[in-house]
Amino acid sequence: MPLDFRLALIQLHVSAVKSDNLQRACGLVREASAKGAKVVALPECFNSPYGTQYFKEYAEKIPGESTQKLSEVAKECSIYLVGGSIPEEDGGKLYNTCTVFGPDGAMLAKHRKVHLFDINIPGKMQFKESETLSPGNSFSMFDTPYCKVGLGICYDIRFAEMAQIYGQKGCQLLIYPGAFNLTTGPAHWELLQRGRAVDNQVYVATVSPARDEKASYVAWGHSTVVNPWGEVIAKAGAEETVIYTDIDLKKLAEIRQQIPILSQKRCDLYGIEMKK
Repeated sequence: MPLDFRLALIQLHVSAVKSDNLQRACGLVREASAKGAKVVALPECFNSPYGTQYFKEYAEKIPGESTQKLSEVAKECSIYLVGGSIPEEDGGKLYNTCTVFGPDGAMLAKHRKVHLFDINIPGKMQFKESETLSPGNSFSMFDTPYCKVGLGICYDIRFAEMAQIYGQKGCQLLIYPGAFNLTTGPAHWELLQRGRAVDNQVYVATVSPARDEKASYVAWGHSTVVNPWGEVIAKAGAEETVIYTDIDLKKLAEIRQQIPILSQKRCDLYGIEMKK
């Protein structure tokens, strides 16, 4: 099993034109692959503007137009593609959903955002995904020749239990497509990633849309990769860009050997379990 691989995070500038978003996303996936990336990730809501007023209009079935394009480009480039997220319609309900495609174009995972983003910070930020979206009810993992990967979407990262379950199940990389905002971004975006990484001794990657000051919801940007030591090893600014980092699984193994918290847990005193 290879001990390192290149990860690319695509911080896409998302417009109101779905076909344009899809075309540019696939173009940047090809660019990332040409630069040696074996795992490539897109941001949350990469094919549509982010907002409760947009989800219904842009929602698709899975499989559908957007996921078909993702499948095709993953196969063309022979990569593992984490397709950010799109608004999904299924059985009259809407979900915020991340799909993953393998080098043969097959869908390997489908993660529906488990924790919906309902917050109210008076005078600064109010948002209620549950007005239009339904929550997912499952964990989502997929295997690569390098390591097992766990998936969450944005607000999912605030729930440490979810990351701990992924760690227990053998994930060494957690990928969270997410769009924090100008209130929560500077306060918690990097802090949460570093916390999840250190607690579970895993790599954590977050993929944000680029910042668009004219959008109704202004994303923080700053797509990031954190290593199991809690160090930020790659970080974007606010603009559209692709960031690359080499995921070193030998380093992960060394950190777990030096500080063996995973074998030192007191399961006689506490525990976190996956219920479904």
